[in-house]
Amino acid sequence: MARYHIETYGCTSNRGESRQIERRLRDAGHHRVEGPGEADVAILNTCTVVEKTERNMLRRAEELGEETADLIVTGCMALAQGEQFRDAEVDADVIHWDEVPEAVTNGECPTTTPDAEPVLDGVIGILPIARGCMSDCSYCITKQATGKIDSPPVSENVEKARALVHAGAKEIRITGQDTGVYGWDTGERKLHELLDRICDIEGDFRVRVGMANPKGVHGIREELAEVFAENEKLYNFIHAPVQSGSDDVLGDMRRQHQVSEYVEIVETFDEYLDYWTLSTDFIVGFPTEEDEDHAQSMALLRETRPEKINVTRFSKRPGTDAAEMKGLGGTKKKERSKEMSELKMDVVAEAYDAMVGETHEVLVVEEGTGDSVKCYDEAYRQVIVQNADDHGVEVGDFVDVEITGHSTVYAFGEPV
Repeated sequence: MARYHIETYGCTSNRGESRQIERRLRDAGHHRVEGPGEADVAILNTCTVVEKTERNMLRRAEELGEETADLIVTGCMALAQGEQFRDAEVDADVIHWDEVPEAVTNGECPTTTPDAEPVLDGVIGILPIARGCMSDCSYCITKQATGKIDSPPVSENVEKARALVHAGAKEIRITGQDTGVYGWDTGERKLHELLDRICDIEGDFRVRVGMANPKGVHGIREELAEVFAENEKLYNFIHAPVQSGSDDVLGDMRRQHQVSEYVEIVETFDEYLDYWTLSTDFIVGFPTEEDEDHAQSMALLRETRPEKINVTRFSKRPGTDAAEMKGLGGTKKKERSKEMSELKMDVVAEAYDAMVGETHEVLVVEEGTGDSVKCYDEAYRQVIVQNADDHGVEVGDFVDVEITGHSTVYAFGEPV
């Protein structure tokens, strides 16, 4: 788990975004510290209202970059003028608000507390389906807190999902350290059965499946893809973190899967689904990553073209085996991260650009900045609807929208 320091500048909307970021970080087992010097990562949520503010943001980013191991810059200036941080050679990841929690995790699994119960947050229902995982990744400290997978019965999780729907949930987010290995401790792979039964619950809602490591998904990829194809309530979305395009590095990470298995998962979902979102993670600069290994990761990104990509520079976690390895220099990690992040933006922008002119049904899940709302389409791609009041669009609504444009990592939609 990481120690984080967060600073927020600007309007009430920015403060609201920071609260959401912190909520997701706490849910993943990370904890806040007061000063950047004590933190593993510092988060700067920026404002860009006037030129003086921009200069202050650049100066503060430079200061934080010198005071902490890793810096993440997000917020209005990061989105509108991210190139200014790069031109100033600020050593930071400049990313969208929604990407911050994943960037902090260093490739680790989320942490579910022993007494985790379903939570209704607005119209979003959070359903932890199990605790623990079956992996033993050499860089991950989460395993020390969670242990092996412990899967409640399918019927128990279905009843929890039913209670969330009856309480008003329009979106159920299936969570866990590794949803793909749900049921392994009982001798059966049950994720596809669980999803099928949740989708049988009466009501108008959507279901999103949380992180599932490729090893667990690979063994049930046909069954899982078939369940996705048969159930409209399921967002056509999987988050399968590959972490590297090199089998040698995956071996050193003790990731259990090979690159070929990840590719087979992608090919299977391509066969069953015409429109879906692949989300994955890459750890850049693992201690044993050579230039050729990095090149293989870049090639895998180009080949599979995930629509959502989390790029994280490796950092050591105390008590892990990877912390004992001789690490790569910060400059090399920064260069590789920059190269992959630039490719990532090209790949993601291409996916959202292809949506322009199409009509999609979206679910409005929460309020956005100003008079906008955040929505997700059937493939869990984020769509922003502006002037929501004028359109009579409210949180919890299902709306048909025409995609009119995009801002690289999300689309803009106009109700039709």
